[in-house]
Amino acid sequence: MHSGLKTTIGAAVVTAGLSAVPAMAQDCTTKIGAVLPTSVDWGRPIAETAAFAVDLFNVAGGVKGCKVEMILRDTQTDPKVGVDAAKALVDLEKVPVLLGAVSSGVSMPILTSVTVPSKVMQMSCCSSSTAFTSVASEGKTDGLWFRTFATTRNQSAVAALLVKERGYKNVAIFYKNDDWGQDIGRLVKADLEAMGVTVPASIAITDGQSSYRSEVTEVLKSQPEAIYMALYPAEGALVTREWISLGGTQKMVVANSLKSEEYRDSVGLQYLGETVGHDSAQPRTESARGFVELYKEQFDAEPSGPGLPNSFDAAMIALLAMEAAPDASGPAIAASVAKVTDPAGEPIFPNAEGLKKAKELLGAGKSISYQGGTGPVKFDANGDVSAPAVAWKFDESGTQEVQYFTLDEVDSFIASLEN
Repeated sequence: MHSGLKTTIGAAVVTAGLSAVPAMAQDCTTKIGAVLPTSVDWGRPIAETAAFAVDLFNVAGGVKGCKVEMILRDTQTDPKVGVDAAKALVDLEKVPVLLGAVSSGVSMPILTSVTVPSKVMQMSCCSSSTAFTSVASEGKTDGLWFRTFATTRNQSAVAALLVKERGYKNVAIFYKNDDWGQDIGRLVKADLEAMGVTVPASIAITDGQSSYRSEVTEVLKSQPEAIYMALYPAEGALVTREWISLGGTQKMVVANSLKSEEYRDSVGLQYLGETVGHDSAQPRTESARGFVELYKEQFDAEPSGPGLPNSFDAAMIALLAMEAAPDASGPAIAASVAKVTDPAGEPIFPNAEGLKKAKELLGAGKSISYQGGTGPVKFDANGDVSAPAVAWKFDESGTQEVQYFTLDEVDSFIASLEN
Protein backbone atom coordinates (compact mmCIF):
# COMPACT_ATOMS: atom_id res chain seq x y z
CA MET A 1 0.00 0.00 0.00
CA HIS A 2 2.97 2.30 0.48
CA SER A 3 6.33 2.76 -1.14
CA GLY A 4 9.44 4.22 0.38
CA LEU A 5 8.35 3.86 3.99
CA LYS A 6 10.72 5.48 6.43
CA THR A 7 9.28 3.99 9.62
CA THR A 8 9.98 0.29 10.14
CA ILE A 9 7.54 -2.03 11.84
CA GLY A 10 9.41 -4.74 13.67
CA ALA A 11 7.99 -8.02 14.89
CA ALA A 12 7.49 -6.77 18.41
CA VAL A 13 8.84 -3.37 19.38
CA VAL A 14 8.68 0.00 17.67
CA THR A 15 10.99 2.75 18.87
CA ALA A 16 11.75 6.20 17.53
CA GLY A 17 12.84 6.12 13.91
CA LEU A 18 13.27 9.85 13.36
CA SER A 19 16.75 11.27 13.31
CA ALA A 20 16.24 14.59 15.06
CA VAL A 21 15.88 13.21 18.59
CA PRO A 22 16.83 16.07 20.93
CA ALA A 23 19.90 15.83 23.11
CA MET A 24 18.01 15.28 26.33
CA ALA A 25 18.17 12.79 29.13
CA GLN A 26 15.82 9.91 28.28
CA ASP A 27 17.14 7.27 30.62
CA CYS A 28 13.58 6.12 31.43
CA THR A 29 11.12 4.31 29.19
CA THR A 30 7.34 4.38 29.05
CA LYS A 31 5.62 1.44 27.36
CA ILE A 32 2.39 1.36 25.44
CA GLY A 33 0.90 -1.66 23.68
CA ALA A 34 -0.56 -1.99 20.20
CA VAL A 35 -2.59 -4.90 18.82
CA LEU A 36 -2.99 -4.34 15.07
CA PRO A 37 -3.28 -6.62 12.00
CA THR A 38 0.20 -6.22 10.55
CA SER A 39 -0.02 -9.46 8.58
CA VAL A 40 -2.57 -7.97 6.14
CA ASP A 41 -1.72 -5.31 3.58
CA TRP A 42 -4.19 -2.68 4.85
CA GLY A 43 -3.19 -3.26 8.49
CA ARG A 44 0.52 -2.53 8.16
CA PRO A 45 0.08 1.16 7.26
CA ILE A 46 -2.26 1.58 10.23
CA ALA A 47 0.46 0.26 12.53
CA GLU A 48 3.14 2.32 10.78
CA THR A 49 1.07 5.47 11.25
CA ALA A 50 0.67 4.79 14.98
CA ALA A 51 4.44 4.24 15.18
CA PHE A 52 4.99 7.54 13.37
CA ALA A 53 2.94 9.33 16.05
CA VAL A 54 5.11 7.72 18.71
CA ASP A 55 8.22 8.85 16.85
CA LEU A 56 6.98 12.44 16.76
CA PHE A 57 6.17 12.34 20.46
CA ASN A 58 9.64 11.04 21.26
CA VAL A 59 11.22 13.81 19.23
CA ALA A 60 9.24 16.22 21.42
CA GLY A 61 10.70 14.65 24.56
CA GLY A 62 8.57 11.57 25.14
CA VAL A 63 6.00 11.26 27.92
CA LYS A 64 7.12 13.33 30.91
CA GLY A 65 10.70 13.10 29.68
CA CYS A 66 10.64 9.33 29.18
CA LYS A 67 11.08 7.70 25.79
CA VAL A 68 7.95 5.91 24.57
CA GLU A 69 8.32 2.30 23.43
CA MET A 70 5.38 0.94 21.44
CA ILE A 71 5.26 -2.82 21.71
CA LEU A 72 3.35 -4.14 18.72
CA ARG A 73 1.61 -7.48 18.33
CA ASP A 74 -0.15 -8.80 15.23
CA THR A 75 -3.83 -9.73 15.70
CA GLN A 76 -4.08 -11.50 12.31
CA THR A 77 -7.70 -10.15 12.42
CA ASP A 78 -8.42 -13.19 14.64
CA PRO A 79 -10.20 -12.68 18.01
CA LYS A 80 -8.28 -15.45 19.81
CA VAL A 81 -4.91 -14.26 18.49
CA GLY A 82 -5.83 -10.68 19.40
CA VAL A 83 -6.85 -11.56 22.95
CA ASP A 84 -3.69 -13.61 23.49
CA ALA A 85 -1.58 -10.70 22.19
CA ALA A 86 -3.38 -8.21 24.43
CA LYS A 87 -2.98 -10.46 27.47
CA ALA A 88 0.76 -10.70 26.86
CA LEU A 89 1.08 -6.92 26.61
CA VAL A 90 -1.01 -6.27 29.70
CA ASP A 91 0.19 -9.11 31.93
CA LEU A 92 3.86 -9.33 30.94
CA GLU A 93 4.72 -5.87 29.61
CA LYS A 94 2.41 -4.07 32.10
CA VAL A 95 1.23 -1.52 29.54
CA PRO A 96 -1.37 0.96 30.89
CA VAL A 97 -2.60 1.81 27.37
CA LEU A 98 -3.50 -0.45 24.46
CA LEU A 99 -3.94 0.84 20.91
CA GLY A 100 -6.31 -1.34 18.89
CA ALA A 101 -7.69 -3.40 17.58
CA VAL A 102 -8.95 -2.62 14.08
CA SER A 103 -11.74 -5.16 13.68
CA SER A 104 -14.67 -4.77 16.08
CA GLY A 105 -14.77 -8.55 16.38
CA VAL A 106 -11.25 -8.45 17.82
CA SER A 107 -11.57 -5.26 19.86
CA MET A 108 -14.67 -6.39 21.75
CA PRO A 109 -13.24 -9.56 23.36
CA ILE A 110 -10.05 -7.64 24.19
CA LEU A 111 -12.13 -4.95 25.86
CA THR A 112 -14.33 -7.29 27.88
CA SER A 113 -11.77 -9.94 28.82
CA VAL A 114 -8.48 -8.01 28.99
CA THR A 115 -8.48 -4.23 29.23
CA VAL A 116 -11.51 -3.56 31.45
CA PRO A 117 -10.68 -6.33 33.99
CA SER A 118 -7.06 -5.13 34.06
CA LYS A 119 -7.97 -1.41 34.22
CA VAL A 120 -6.07 -0.61 31.02
CA MET A 121 -7.20 2.17 28.68
CA GLN A 122 -8.05 0.97 25.17
CA MET A 123 -8.04 3.36 22.21
CA SER A 124 -9.11 1.99 18.82
CA CYS A 125 -8.52 3.72 15.52
CA CYS A 126 -11.01 1.77 13.53
CA SER A 127 -13.57 -0.38 15.37
CA SER A 128 -17.00 0.95 14.43
CA SER A 129 -19.61 -1.49 15.75
CA THR A 130 -22.52 0.09 17.63
CA ALA A 131 -22.16 -2.74 20.15
CA PHE A 132 -19.43 -0.68 21.85
CA THR A 133 -21.86 2.19 22.33
CA SER A 134 -24.29 -0.19 24.03
CA VAL A 135 -21.62 -1.70 26.28
CA ALA A 136 -20.34 1.75 27.25
CA SER A 137 -23.82 3.14 27.90
CA GLU A 138 -24.43 0.23 30.27
CA GLY A 139 -21.35 1.25 32.27
CA LYS A 140 -19.42 -1.88 31.34
CA THR A 141 -16.31 -0.15 29.95
CA ASP A 142 -15.51 1.78 33.16
CA GLY A 143 -14.68 4.78 30.96
CA LEU A 144 -11.61 2.97 29.59
CA TRP A 145 -12.80 2.69 25.97
CA PHE A 146 -12.36 5.26 23.19
CA ARG A 147 -12.32 5.15 19.39
CA THR A 148 -11.41 7.74 16.80
CA PHE A 149 -13.54 6.17 14.05
CA ALA A 150 -17.23 6.95 13.54
CA THR A 151 -19.70 4.20 14.37
CA THR A 152 -21.33 1.87 11.88
CA ARG A 153 -24.48 3.98 12.29
CA ASN A 154 -22.73 6.69 10.28
CA GLN A 155 -21.26 4.15 7.86
CA SER A 156 -24.54 2.40 7.10
CA ALA A 157 -26.30 5.71 6.45
CA VAL A 158 -23.67 6.75 3.92
CA ALA A 159 -23.97 3.35 2.22
CA ALA A 160 -27.73 3.90 1.95
CA LEU A 161 -27.16 7.42 0.63
CA LEU A 162 -24.89 6.07 -2.14
CA VAL A 163 -27.57 3.52 -3.08
CA LYS A 164 -30.20 6.25 -3.15
CA GLU A 165 -28.09 8.57 -5.34
CA ARG A 166 -27.58 5.76 -7.86
CA GLY A 167 -31.27 4.90 -7.95
CA TYR A 168 -30.84 1.23 -7.07
CA LYS A 169 -34.14 -0.33 -6.01
CA ASN A 170 -33.13 -3.95 -5.35
CA VAL A 171 -29.89 -4.53 -3.42
CA ALA A 172 -28.55 -7.76 -1.90
CA ILE A 173 -26.05 -7.74 0.97
CA PHE A 174 -22.93 -9.79 1.75
CA TYR A 175 -21.53 -9.16 5.24
CA LYS A 176 -18.62 -10.52 7.24
CA ASN A 177 -19.77 -12.98 9.88
CA ASP A 178 -18.33 -11.17 12.92
CA ASP A 179 -19.43 -8.41 15.30
CA TRP A 180 -18.68 -5.63 12.83
CA GLY A 181 -20.14 -7.34 9.78
CA GLN A 182 -23.32 -8.42 11.54
CA ASP A 183 -23.77 -4.90 12.88
CA ILE A 184 -23.30 -3.04 9.62
CA GLY A 185 -25.18 -5.68 7.63
CA ARG A 186 -28.20 -5.27 9.92
CA LEU A 187 -28.02 -1.47 9.83
CA VAL A 188 -27.61 -1.20 6.05
CA LYS A 189 -30.56 -3.56 5.50
CA ALA A 190 -32.74 -1.47 7.83
CA ASP A 191 -31.65 1.80 6.20
CA LEU A 192 -32.28 0.51 2.68
CA GLU A 193 -35.70 -0.79 3.61
CA ALA A 194 -36.51 2.55 5.31
CA MET A 195 -35.93 4.15 1.88
CA GLY A 196 -38.18 1.63 0.14
CA VAL A 197 -35.31 -0.39 -1.36
CA THR A 198 -35.91 -4.13 -1.59
CA VAL A 199 -33.27 -6.33 0.08
CA PRO A 200 -33.91 -9.80 -1.38
CA ALA A 201 -30.98 -11.47 0.41
CA SER A 202 -28.55 -10.71 3.22
CA ILE A 203 -25.86 -13.36 3.50
CA ALA A 204 -23.16 -13.90 6.16
CA ILE A 205 -19.68 -14.72 4.85
CA THR A 206 -17.40 -16.69 7.17
CA ASP A 207 -13.60 -16.41 6.97
CA GLY A 208 -11.35 -19.14 5.69
CA GLN A 209 -13.49 -20.88 3.10
CA SER A 210 -11.88 -21.87 -0.19
CA SER A 211 -15.06 -20.99 -2.09
CA TYR A 212 -18.26 -19.01 -1.53
CA ARG A 213 -20.04 -20.43 -4.55
CA SER A 214 -23.07 -21.64 -2.59
CA GLU A 215 -23.58 -18.24 -0.92
CA VAL A 216 -23.12 -16.42 -4.23
CA THR A 217 -25.51 -18.77 -6.03
CA GLU A 218 -28.15 -18.24 -3.36
CA VAL A 219 -27.99 -14.45 -3.80
CA LEU A 220 -27.94 -14.70 -7.60
CA LYS A 221 -31.34 -16.44 -7.50
CA SER A 222 -32.88 -13.15 -6.34
CA GLN A 223 -31.39 -11.25 -9.33
CA PRO A 224 -30.49 -8.07 -7.43
CA GLU A 225 -29.85 -4.87 -9.35
CA ALA A 226 -26.80 -4.16 -7.18
CA ILE A 227 -24.98 -5.63 -4.18
CA TYR A 228 -23.57 -4.17 -0.98
CA MET A 229 -20.47 -5.77 0.57
CA ALA A 230 -19.09 -5.33 4.07
CA LEU A 231 -16.21 -7.80 3.85
CA TYR A 232 -12.45 -7.88 4.33
CA PRO A 233 -10.15 -8.11 1.28
CA ALA A 234 -9.41 -11.86 1.27
CA GLU A 235 -12.97 -13.18 1.43
CA GLY A 236 -14.25 -10.07 -0.37
CA ALA A 237 -12.10 -10.83 -3.41
CA LEU A 238 -13.24 -14.46 -3.49
CA VAL A 239 -16.90 -13.50 -3.26
CA THR A 240 -16.54 -10.80 -5.92
CA ARG A 241 -14.69 -13.03 -8.38
CA GLU A 242 -17.25 -15.81 -8.02
CA TRP A 243 -20.11 -13.32 -8.20
CA ILE A 244 -18.87 -11.79 -11.45
CA SER A 245 -17.86 -15.12 -13.00
CA LEU A 246 -21.42 -16.42 -12.46
CA GLY A 247 -22.95 -13.38 -14.14
CA GLY A 248 -23.68 -11.14 -11.17
CA THR A 249 -24.04 -7.39 -11.58
CA GLN A 250 -20.94 -5.21 -11.39
CA LYS A 251 -22.95 -2.48 -9.67
CA MET A 252 -21.44 -2.66 -6.19
CA VAL A 253 -21.37 -0.47 -3.09
CA VAL A 254 -18.65 -1.50 -0.64
CA ALA A 255 -17.51 -0.67 2.88
CA ASN A 256 -14.16 0.97 3.69
CA SER A 257 -12.79 -2.47 4.62
CA LEU A 258 -12.40 -3.15 0.88
CA LYS A 259 -10.41 0.05 0.29
CA SER A 260 -7.41 -2.13 -0.41
CA GLU A 261 -4.94 -2.71 -3.21
CA GLU A 262 -5.02 -6.41 -2.30
CA TYR A 263 -8.74 -6.51 -3.08
CA ARG A 264 -8.47 -4.34 -6.20
CA ASP A 265 -5.64 -6.38 -7.67
CA SER A 266 -7.17 -9.74 -6.78
CA VAL A 267 -10.48 -8.88 -8.47
CA GLY A 268 -9.09 -6.80 -11.34
CA LEU A 269 -9.64 -3.09 -11.89
CA GLN A 270 -11.52 -3.82 -15.13
CA TYR A 271 -14.38 -5.35 -13.10
CA LEU A 272 -14.60 -2.52 -10.54
CA GLY A 273 -15.58 0.39 -12.76
CA GLU A 274 -19.09 0.60 -11.29
CA THR A 275 -17.95 0.02 -7.70
CA VAL A 276 -18.27 2.86 -5.20
CA GLY A 277 -17.07 2.71 -1.60
CA HIS A 278 -17.83 4.69 1.51
CA ASP A 279 -15.55 5.72 4.36
CA SER A 280 -15.32 8.14 7.23
CA ALA A 281 -13.56 11.27 6.09
CA GLN A 282 -11.10 13.80 7.29
CA PRO A 283 -12.87 17.13 7.70
CA ARG A 284 -11.81 19.98 5.44
CA THR A 285 -9.80 21.61 8.22
CA GLU A 286 -6.31 23.01 8.55
CA SER A 287 -5.31 20.23 10.94
CA ALA A 288 -6.49 17.51 8.54
CA ARG A 289 -4.46 19.10 5.75
CA GLY A 290 -1.52 19.39 8.15
CA PHE A 291 -1.70 15.67 8.87
CA VAL A 292 -1.56 14.90 5.15
CA GLU A 293 1.59 17.00 4.81
CA LEU A 294 3.23 15.36 7.84
CA TYR A 295 2.35 11.93 6.46
CA LYS A 296 3.64 12.66 2.94
CA GLU A 297 6.90 14.01 4.33
CA GLN A 298 7.42 10.84 6.36
CA PHE A 299 6.15 8.15 3.96
CA ASP A 300 6.54 9.67 0.49
CA ALA A 301 2.93 8.70 -0.21
CA GLU A 302 -0.60 9.99 0.24
CA PRO A 303 -2.50 8.62 3.27
CA SER A 304 -4.96 6.79 1.03
CA GLY A 305 -5.56 3.61 3.04
CA PRO A 306 -8.37 3.13 5.57
CA GLY A 307 -7.96 4.38 9.13
CA LEU A 308 -4.65 6.24 8.77
CA PRO A 309 -5.60 9.65 10.25
CA ASN A 310 -7.67 7.78 12.83
CA SER A 311 -4.65 5.70 13.84
CA PHE A 312 -2.46 8.79 14.11
CA ASP A 313 -5.01 10.58 16.29
CA ALA A 314 -5.64 7.54 18.49
CA ALA A 315 -1.94 7.25 19.29
CA MET A 316 -1.43 11.00 19.78
CA ILE A 317 -4.45 11.42 22.06
CA ALA A 318 -3.36 8.44 24.16
CA LEU A 319 0.16 9.86 24.51
CA LEU A 320 -1.10 13.34 25.38
CA ALA A 321 -3.43 11.82 27.98
CA MET A 322 -0.45 10.00 29.47
CA GLU A 323 1.37 13.34 29.60
CA ALA A 324 -1.62 14.96 31.34
CA ALA A 325 -2.40 12.13 33.76
CA PRO A 326 -1.42 12.46 37.43
CA ASP A 327 -0.09 8.90 37.38
CA ALA A 328 0.60 6.12 34.89
CA SER A 329 -2.48 3.99 35.63
CA GLY A 330 -5.04 3.18 32.96
CA PRO A 331 -7.96 4.87 34.78
CA ALA A 332 -5.93 8.07 35.35
CA ILE A 333 -4.90 8.19 31.69
CA ALA A 334 -8.46 7.54 30.51
CA ALA A 335 -9.78 10.29 32.77
CA SER A 336 -7.22 12.68 31.27
CA VAL A 337 -8.47 12.17 27.70
CA ALA A 338 -11.08 14.86 28.37
CA LYS A 339 -8.30 17.27 29.31
CA VAL A 340 -6.58 16.92 25.95
CA THR A 341 -9.78 16.95 23.85
CA ASP A 342 -11.46 19.88 25.60
CA PRO A 343 -13.30 22.09 23.07
CA ALA A 344 -12.63 25.05 25.37
CA GLY A 345 -8.91 24.28 25.54
CA GLU A 346 -6.19 25.82 23.40
CA PRO A 347 -6.11 24.28 19.91
CA ILE A 348 -3.06 22.07 19.40
CA PHE A 349 -1.79 20.52 16.17
CA PRO A 350 0.68 17.68 16.86
CA ASN A 351 3.76 18.91 15.02
CA ALA A 352 6.99 19.63 16.90
CA GLU A 353 5.93 23.12 17.90
CA GLY A 354 2.41 22.04 18.83
CA LEU A 355 3.55 19.14 21.01
CA LYS A 356 6.00 21.39 22.85
CA LYS A 357 3.19 23.87 23.51
CA ALA A 358 0.84 21.07 24.60
CA LYS A 359 3.35 19.79 27.13
CA GLU A 360 3.79 23.28 28.57
CA LEU A 361 0.05 23.85 28.89
CA LEU A 362 -0.63 20.43 30.38
CA GLY A 363 2.30 20.85 32.75
CA ALA A 364 0.70 24.07 33.95
CA GLY A 365 -2.55 22.26 34.64
CA LYS A 366 -4.38 23.67 31.61
CA SER A 367 -6.45 21.79 29.04
CA ILE A 368 -5.95 21.60 25.28
CA SER A 369 -8.11 20.91 22.24
CA TYR A 370 -6.30 18.26 20.18
CA GLN A 371 -6.79 18.83 16.46
CA GLY A 372 -5.27 16.23 14.19
CA GLY A 373 -5.87 14.15 11.11
CA THR A 374 -9.58 13.76 11.81
CA GLY A 375 -10.00 17.39 12.88
CA PRO A 376 -10.91 18.62 16.37
CA VAL A 377 -11.52 15.38 18.25
CA LYS A 378 -14.30 15.26 20.84
CA PHE A 379 -15.54 12.06 22.46
CA ASP A 380 -19.04 11.64 23.83
CA ALA A 381 -19.86 9.87 27.09
CA ASN A 382 -19.47 6.47 25.39
CA GLY A 383 -16.07 7.19 23.87
CA ASP A 384 -17.58 7.71 20.39
CA VAL A 385 -16.88 10.37 17.77
CA SER A 386 -18.81 11.57 14.75
CA ALA A 387 -17.28 12.26 11.37
CA PRO A 388 -17.99 13.43 7.83
CA ALA A 389 -17.79 10.86 5.04
CA VAL A 390 -16.53 10.29 1.52
CA ALA A 391 -17.43 8.19 -1.47
CA TRP A 392 -14.47 6.72 -3.36
CA LYS A 393 -13.65 4.63 -6.41
CA PHE A 394 -10.74 2.42 -7.40
CA ASP A 395 -8.22 3.66 -9.93
CA GLU A 396 -4.78 2.61 -11.14
CA SER A 397 -3.02 4.48 -8.33
CA GLY A 398 -5.23 3.05 -5.57
CA THR A 399 -8.41 4.94 -4.77
CA GLN A 400 -9.73 8.41 -5.46
CA GLU A 401 -12.34 10.43 -3.63
CA VAL A 402 -15.41 11.17 -5.73
CA GLN A 403 -17.72 12.85 -3.22
CA TYR A 404 -17.58 14.47 0.21
CA PHE A 405 -20.39 14.56 2.77
CA THR A 406 -20.17 17.02 5.66
CA LEU A 407 -21.01 15.91 9.19
CA ASP A 408 -24.23 17.95 8.96
CA GLU A 409 -25.18 16.18 5.73
CA VAL A 410 -24.56 12.75 7.28
CA ASP A 411 -26.48 13.64 10.45
CA SER A 412 -29.39 15.09 8.43
CA PHE A 413 -29.64 11.95 6.30
CA ILE A 414 -29.62 9.74 9.40
CA ALA A 415 -32.43 11.87 10.85
CA SER A 416 -34.43 11.46 7.61
CA LEU A 417 -34.11 7.67 7.85
CA GLU A 418 -35.24 7.61 11.45
CA ASN A 419 -38.26 9.91 11.00
